[in-house]
Amino acid sequence: MNKKFDIHCHVTAFPDYCPPRPGKGGKDRYLSLEQQIEMHDSINVAMGVLLCGGSPERVWEIVQNEEAKWLADRRPDRFVWFFNIDPRQGDFNTRTDFAPIFSHYKSMGARGLGEISATLPADSPLYDNYWRQAAEFDLPVLVHISPWLKGQYGVFDEMGNTGFDRMLSKHKNLKIIGHSMPWWSEISADLRFEDRNGYPIGKIKEEGALQKLLRKHENLYCDLSAGSGKNAMMRDPEYAAKFLEEFSDRVMYGIDSSSTLCDFQYEFDEFLTKMLKDGMLSLENYKKITYKNAAKLLNVDEKIFED
Repeated sequence: MNKKFDIHCHVTAFPDYCPPRPGKGGKDRYLSLEQQIEMHDSINVAMGVLLCGGSPERVWEIVQNEEAKWLADRRPDRFVWFFNIDPRQGDFNTRTDFAPIFSHYKSMGARGLGEISATLPADSPLYDNYWRQAAEFDLPVLVHISPWLKGQYGVFDEMGNTGFDRMLSKHKNLKIIGHSMPWWSEISADLRFEDRNGYPIGKIKEEGALQKLLRKHENLYCDLSAGSGKNAMMRDPEYAAKFLEEFSDRVMYGIDSSSTLCDFQYEFDEFLTKMLKDGMLSLENYKKITYKNAAKLLNVDEKIFED
């Protein structure tokens, strides 16, 4: 079995300094580099992407760009990294020139931008300016989608992700990697707004807004991480097989395991393995999803993942 590429990692260089997360009795802490590697080893992950959280809406932990690079440099055999710039940074206007910053971090080895979570409309003038420059620098952007403008971190978009539809049409070279509950809930055509930020259950009804966007925009990708990606696949395995077959070139394996209490990744890993063994997912598409797509997008040597 080939090794995997985790497109979505959150790690801190200072686990002892991070506050415990609310509501977990003080037991839920941010992952250290060593804890992430231990988790990866347990599910045959060879490499991961270290993401940054640079927006104030992004709950409690902020991982800086320099911290992500420092961590990746500790284990370049196991990690590459993205940087994160908030579209409101600079002088908070629609003409901000991000070129010096984008150029700087890209020259230091950053492979993309993310996890972008500033709570502004996806097609707002601030994001429009941001997406344009990300495209010019050929920086893939991993985004967390929010269904609201208040009370939730993430790039805000309406039902159907119509704002991203407009931005992807306008910026043809923009590469968006979608993620979160509002992103994956759009896989079913019978989605209700009140369920958009949750984990809808039951059979998937075609054609969801997500499939329509993927068919329309070849520069759009999906991140399978977290409970949202897991739920979208496991709620209807028969449809998951169909979805993964059609979009096998643009779906990427991920975990999003910033928590020391996280365990959903083991169940989802078993699910994908079972799909392969049961013939619901071809070996070639399994390889695309678990490492080939991410390796190609981020210019990582595929030999790392082959046994």
